[in-house]
Amino acid sequence: MHGLSPEMQHCIDACLTCYRTCLGMASRHCLEAGGRHVEPEHFRLMLSCAEACRASAELMLIGSAVHRHQCGACAEICAACARSCEGVGDMDACVAACRACEEACRDMAA
Repeated sequence: MHGLSPEMQHCIDACLTCYRTCLGMASRHCLEAGGRHVEPEHFRLMLSCAEACRASAELMLIGSAVHRHQCGACAEICAACARSCEGVGDMDACVAACRACEEACRDMAA
């Protein structure tokens, strides 16, 4: 996209991938698997992660000066979501997407 640094484009891509992965796994994988996958704390964290990632991408895309603050928060939420998904198990795609987004957002927030 015009006017975006390669680092910002990488972060946007990581955020959108994590958004799609968390929302998709929550609505398709977790709801169907049941049990620990739909425990309220875990399920809400997955939805929160998806929304934080979407918001981070949007703030970068519109050129908002506050995107660094959102990216810092997003990195923390992604880290928590990755830990939760690891604990639940059978969620490798979500863990990988969250870790990649966490790293990109930490770099963007610095």
